[in-house]
Formats: sequence, structure tokens, C-alpha cells
Amino acid sequence: MVKNRHEQIADVGFAAPVGTPTGVEVMSLADLRARVPVRLGEDRFMAPQRLAFHQLLTLTSGALWHTVDFTGYALEPGAWLWVRPGQVQQWGDITRAEGTLILFENGFLDPASAAAADLDEPHTRALHIPDTEDRQALQTALAHLELEFRSLGRLPLDVHVTVLRHVLAALVLRLTHLTAQVGSPAPEPDDTFVRFRNAVERDFTRTRTLDDYARALGYSPRTLSRATLTAAGVNAKEFIDRRVILEAKRLLAHGDDPATRIAAHLGFSSATNFSKYFHQRTGQSPIAFRVNVRGKS
Repeated sequence: MVKNRHEQIADVGFAAPVGTPTGVEVMSLADLRARVPVRLGEDRFMAPQRLAFHQLLTLTSGALWHTVDFTGYALEPGAWLWVRPGQVQQWGDITRAEGTLILFENGFLDPASAAAADLDEPHTRALHIPDTEDRQALQTALAHLELEFRSLGRLPLDVHVTVLRHVLAALVLRLTHLTAQVGSPAPEPDDTFVRFRNAVERDFTRTRTLDDYARALGYSPRTLSRATLTAAGVNAKEFIDRRVILEAKRLLAHGDDPATRIAAHLGFSSATNFSKYFHQRTGQSPIAFRVNVRGKS
């Protein structure tokens, strides 16, 4: 992992260790601890980070508190935590747990596996708790992945990368399947929603107007709202607003920029308009949110 300091949040890019194929890395929490200073509580490692890659974490012993986009998770052995690109995470005390960390870039899996695992969806469930049978299958896939990752040189490089890709795909698809098993199975998102979701992720700092997205995508606002309600449980305008509010919360909680600068970054004409928008959707002002969330950390 390579960090670049940012005024708001530390952006973490992917960098495979020297001598290993790019695109994926498997390490233990002991390996991770060896890379950071002993005084973990005072290190930048413990500060909020925005990842540019996928991070899968599972424990074998101990316990770990880990925060992803304002939700804290108490991890225990057997559970899996999936942090996706663009999400903001914050580590707890990694000296009290042992486990495995898998890092991989969006483009590492083959397109069919990536589509089946819905890798482009940035806001799906983070915590996965498998039952006994699925836990065993996941551990088998993980053991195979660790073995292959550490066996560089025993196969031709292209074959080695292909095996890594297939084994990781098996593990990721099992986790995705677990998500679908929780509660009522979620319907597969249709192309209309997928195109809308991707457009919002790309353009939410430029426009919050549903008509703009409808015009750009060639749909009516009603069609977008119908597709979004089916796939995400909210109408299209609410979907846009939730994405804007999430980014606003990230910037307020993890940075010191004034409301004026955050408003400009999110495409608001003034801090006053931003404050009104934020208050209407959260019940508190941006400054009050910043004070409250930092008081709880």
C-alpha cells in the first residue's frame, strides 16, 4: 500500500510489493503491523483513509473495531469486512487481532467475474457473516489464494497470475452470494439503474438535478425513479441526494476545510445553500455534524 497525503482524507493507492504481480496482494495483520511504526495510536496509519482498491479483511483470532463510512464494525473471527474503492475507512487497534488482508484492484478480476460480483457498486454491504458451511468454503478459497500468492516462480508468470485471478474470483463471488442470502434476495439491477448509478458516481459534484441525468442518459425522470426504487429502495432524486450527503459527511468528518470550500467542491453556489441542503436532509448543520462526529471518535 502507498499513501499520499491529502488535505481532506489520506488517499491510499495500490502498489504491489517488489517482485510480485501487480493487481493483488495477500498479507497477514502481522505483516501489516511490521510495515507501520510501533506507536500505532500516533501514526497516520490510524487516520481516515480513502482506498483506491478493494480490501477484504477476515480475522483468525482476537477482535478489531473498524469503521467504514461512519459505520463501526466489531470484527470477530469468521466474519469478513469488504471495503470498496472510494469508501473511507479507519483502523482500530490492530495489535489485538490476527487475520488476513486481501487487496486487489478493480481491473484484476476478469470482466465476467467483476460483473457477477457487482464490483462497480460502491455502497453495498460491508460486513459479511457466513454460516458454518460457507465459512469453511471461504477459508478453503483463502488458503488456496495465500498459497498461490506466495508461490511466485513455481509456475510461468502468466499462469501464476491467471490462477490468482481465478481463486480470488471464487472467494469474491462466494462473499457476494452471502450478501444475497441475507433477508430477501435482492433483484439484479437492470441496465437503466446501473447506468444511472454510474452517472451519479461520476457527476454528483457537478449536478444534483434528476432532469440532467435523465437527459444525459436518454431516459425520462420517471423511468429512472422507477428503476432506482426497484434496485435501491429509494427514488432517483433521493439516491442522488444520499450520494452528495455521504461525500459531505466524509469531508466534514475527516478534514478541516470550511463549509465554503466543501460547498464549492460539491457544486453548491454558496455555503448558505449547502448548509440549508445539508440541514434539510440530516437535521443538523454541517458544523454541528462535524462537532458531533468528532466528539464520538
